[in-house]
Order: sequence, then C-alpha cells, then structure tokens
Amino acid sequence: MHKRRRGLLLIVVLMLMGLLFFIGMKMRPATQTTRNSETTPVQADVSENFEKLIQDIVHFAQQGKVPDVPFAAGEADQQTVHQQWGEPQQVVESANGQYEDYQDVTIGYHGSQAFDIRSFKEGVQKIHLADIKKSMGEPDDVRYYQDTTTNQVILVYQVNDSYQLKWILPKPTDNEANPAVHHISVYTELTHQATDVVEQMTLDEKIGQMMFAGVSGTTLQQETTSLIQDYKVGGFILYANNLETSQQTVTLINDIMAANTNNQLPLFIGTDQEGGKVVRLPRPLKNFPTNKKIGDINQSKFSYEVGQLLGEQLKTFGFNLDFAPVLDVNSNPNNPIIGDRSFSNNPDIVSKLGLQTMKGLESQQVIPVVKHFPGHGDTSVDSHLELPKVTKSLNDLNQLELLPFKDAIDNGADVVMVAHILLPKIDQQYPSSMSKEIITGMLRKQLGFDGVVMTDDMTMKAITNHFDIGQAAVDSVKAGSDIILIAHEFSNVTSAIDAVKAAVNKGEIAEDRINDSVRRIMQLKQKYQLDNQPVTTVDVNKLNADIEQVLNTYMK
Repeated sequence: MHKRRRGLLLIVVLMLMGLLFFIGMKMRPATQTTRNSETTPVQADVSENFEKLIQDIVHFAQQGKVPDVPFAAGEADQQTVHQQWGEPQQVVESANGQYEDYQDVTIGYHGSQAFDIRSFKEGVQKIHLADIKKSMGEPDDVRYYQDTTTNQVILVYQVNDSYQLKWILPKPTDNEANPAVHHISVYTELTHQATDVVEQMTLDEKIGQMMFAGVSGTTLQQETTSLIQDYKVGGFILYANNLETSQQTVTLINDIMAANTNNQLPLFIGTDQEGGKVVRLPRPLKNFPTNKKIGDINQSKFSYEVGQLLGEQLKTFGFNLDFAPVLDVNSNPNNPIIGDRSFSNNPDIVSKLGLQTMKGLESQQVIPVVKHFPGHGDTSVDSHLELPKVTKSLNDLNQLELLPFKDAIDNGADVVMVAHILLPKIDQQYPSSMSKEIITGMLRKQLGFDGVVMTDDMTMKAITNHFDIGQAAVDSVKAGSDIILIAHEFSNVTSAIDAVKAAVNKGEIAEDRINDSVRRIMQLKQKYQLDNQPVTTVDVNKLNADIEQVLNTYMK
C-alpha cells in the first residue's frame, strides 16, 4: 500500500517537472527574440513612439513640409499641386487666402503660392497635448480659436527663421485635460506675402486701410457704403446710438460687411465694450461690474473670465475688435474721464487684471485694444472737451503710468491706443496722439512695441479745438500712428484721407512709411482670421446665463 502511494507521488512529481520544462522551453525563444531584436519591442512604450513621430514632424516642418506631403510652404505653387494631386475636393475662400482640401491635407494659398500646409492624418491625431509638451517643451506662442462649433487651442513653435509648426487641439477642459491633436499646420510667416499684396495696392487702398471710421444711423447709410467702396476704409466703430436691438445690430453689421465684399481685405468691426458704465451692446444684455469693482475683488481668474465673456458677446454680434481693456492707473481721484473705468490706483493691480482681460478677449478671437497710452489717469480735463495737460517727466511715467502698458506689450499686445494728452516735458508742441517723441520714441523704441498703433478719436475737442483734422491726421502718421480713428462725420474721414494722400504726393510722407502701417494692419487681420462672415442669430439668454454664472461665482 505504501509502495503504491510512493509510486503515484513519484509519477506526479515527474509530470510537474516535465510541465515546467515545457513551459520554460516555450518562453525561451520569445525572450531571446525580444532581447536580440533591433526593431521596436513587442511591448513598446507608446510615448516613445509618439516622441519619434513628433521628432519626424519637426524635421519636416523645418523644411516647410508635413509628413507624407511633397509640397513645401513658401515654395510650392497651386499649378504644381494640381498637376500632382489633381483638383481639390473642396475650395474655401477666407480673409487669409484660399484653402484647398484633399483627403487628409489642406493647403492654403496667397495668390498662387502655398503658405500653409495642414495635415489631418490619423497618426497625427493620436498625439496628445502631454506628448507635445514632453517632446517640445512650452510653445513660443499660444493662440485660441472659437466659433459656434469649435473651441481650440493653438500651440505655435517657431522651428526656424522661416517656418512655424502649429499644433491645433480642442481646448483642454476639466473633463479632458489632455486632448488629442485635431491637425497640424506648417506655416511660413506672412511678411513677404503681405509685402507683395501691399505693393499691388493703390495708394487710395493703402490710406483707406489706415482709417477707422464711425457710422451714422441704425441702418446702412449711403455715406458708410461710400467709405467702404470708394475710400476703402479699413474699419468701423459703432456706438450705442447705432445699436438699438439685437436683431437690428446683427443686420447693420452684416450689411456693413456685405458692402465690403469686393474689397480684398476684411473690415475691423469694433466698439467700446468695457463693462461698467462704458458699454455699447443693446439691452436686454446683462452688464458687468466696473473695472474698479473687479479691481477690489482682485482675482486674476475673474478678470480673465470677464474678458472671455466680453469677447463672447462681441463675437456673437459680429464684432472682431474691442476698445478694451483700460490700462490707465487711476492715480488722480479727481480725474473726470477714467475713474471707475480703471482697475485701481495701484499699477501692479492694473497690470495683472488688465492683462487677464486682454487674454480673455484674445481667447475668443476678438482683438483687444489696450488704452489710453501713455496713461490718462492723472488728467484733470476730459479730452472729449479739451486738451489735457500732464506735467510729468519720462521718469515719472516710467514709475507709474507706463508699467501696465509695458507688461501688456511684453505679453503680446497687438494694438495700443494713444490718448490726446499734452506732455510738455516730453513734447511741448504736439499731444501724445501726434507726437513722434511719444509714439516712435517712447512706445516703439523704449517699450519695443511692434504692433498696430491707433489714435483715440480725432474728433474729440482735445484735437478739433486746436488742430485742423486733416493736418492732425498727417502729423499723427508722421509721428508713427498706423490707424487714425475718426468716429464722427463722413466729411472728417474724407478730409483726413485727402490730407494724407496729398502729403504722400508732395513727398511730405514717404509711401514706404504708409506701406509699413498697412503691412502691420494686414498681419493683424490675418492673425485673428478676420473673414467678415455674416452672423445669423444672437442667443441673448445664453449670453446672460454665462454672465450670471461668472458673477455669482465671484461676487457673492
């Protein structure tokens, strides 16, 4: 009996040993293959694969290309693409150029030259935000695009002097903090294309782009149509008296944009939507607290979300530019023009909150115009009524007024509005909006601003009480302004245009000086993808609900 049990036990042990040996033999070749293979391991690290793909994408981008596409941005022309790939599946015209769609590639053209090549290929769309930042670090620039169906973040990397690589992804949310790529774009800077377009423009077209005009009435008037079609004016400002109801506002803006159809550049459509007491959009749209109240709360996120909501409001109605935020430091409590439009009498608070409002507007593809350079907060006269005088030195301004503007410029401000203030310790003859010492010397050279310089409204009595408006426009252009804002009266706009044109024809202003301004204006319109597409309807209830939600969060 015992012998039988020992025999059975021995058999079981031998069977187990055989089984273990068999398993070992099965595993050994697979292990050996993995160890000796020079290809990607069977259990490859996914992030390493993406890192290699990202490196390949960067390599191609440095040549102006995307993977698997033989054409280079800045080199390929439309005829070559059509010869190799045939006719596109779809053609879309936009303010930036003509875009042609193929199966998973889109090519953008200025004239016949490709400048933007986009890839929607499946492999690209498997890369995530974290993969990009792990491989490439922080981007050189972050931009945003939003419309009724899209809310995207654009990470811009300058891969060399000639090309940008852009990663376009859904904007991260709490629910999806690491979104996958929607597409990539290899893009060549528009400087040379803008130069080509400017060289083909007439002098009338160029000077028109430098004018930002007001409109009369609540419907499209013949004078406004003439400014667009005859004088080629580049932008319009609308006030509360132009905007009665939501539908009327949409109709007016759509009619203005439709009148511009045959012009080669889209229009700036702007207004003063600051919040507080300076608002233009029609009721029953809810308002925001004053900047002073926002400054008292002093939370960056609140200021950013106010900027977002201002942008959302404006974009919904068809506007693409906001004369905000106010970066004036309210250092003089008796100031009759700024007051609670300023965030604070502390320049650090003005910088912090103004910058966030600016970025909030940008997130909605609305152009912020920071104002009123070099600072209106210590004036005792309203420039709508008379020319204010501030007896501060440049050193004084550097200690206070200029600080918020410097921060905004360092953080990518695109447009600076220059106020009508006489600063006799800097320029005894001209107010800041007409002063070369202030615009070119202080703003351009000292602060390094290379964006668009715009004047405050030249029909304010600070100007008209002392200067002929045509000559004032000429002097402002000579000083370095890119855009002359003339918010009232058709005749004022045409007088300014005629005066600037005469100054160019007489050699008083070099046409190259005009070209510089028009180039900046074109690049700004291209950056924000202005297209003057008509607006359909406005959901005021949604806008108001969004405002209420933010106010309830921060103003309990």
